[in-house]
Amino acid sequence: MTMEAEQPAEDEAAPASKATKKASAEKWGHAVMDLGFCVVPSLLLRAQRRLNLNPTQLAVLLQLCDFWWDKERKPFPSKETLSQRLSLSERQVQRYIAELEKEGLVQRIERRASNGGKLSNTYDLTGLVKKLQTLEPDFREAEETARAARKAVAKRGFKSAKTSATSKEAAA
Repeated sequence: MTMEAEQPAEDEAAPASKATKKASAEKWGHAVMDLGFCVVPSLLLRAQRRLNLNPTQLAVLLQLCDFWWDKERKPFPSKETLSQRLSLSERQVQRYIAELEKEGLVQRIERRASNGGKLSNTYDLTGLVKKLQTLEPDFREAEETARAARKAVAKRGFKSAKTSATSKEAAA
């Protein structure tokens, strides 16, 4: 592919990215946003209960997501880094990650240095991605049902099924 063919695609993507950056900077402040940000699907937060995540497990997952920048490059923060960020002991972090692994959301992959020494684990979040993709249709349906209900309420002369039933009973 030539450089000319690639250029228009970059120009088209740039305005959306700039608009998002500007809106985030206006909301959070430039100094805060300059320290970085993490893209996490809202479904992860909305589906916390369905994923059977307690608040600390969710916090651990969010920390792992903060280290996951590229799809092909799995995050590999140390337990020490995670424990400092979460105000937990390294052993607690290890336990929470083991729980996430048991739920099928995370897979620990051991890393070794060229001399055979241990490095921090790599964390594969493919299980989390797949579970969110499985839950998405349920949440989309619920969202569309709620949107339709809000739209119906906004129309003149709307009577809910409950109101209609109560009116019919009163008339009888």
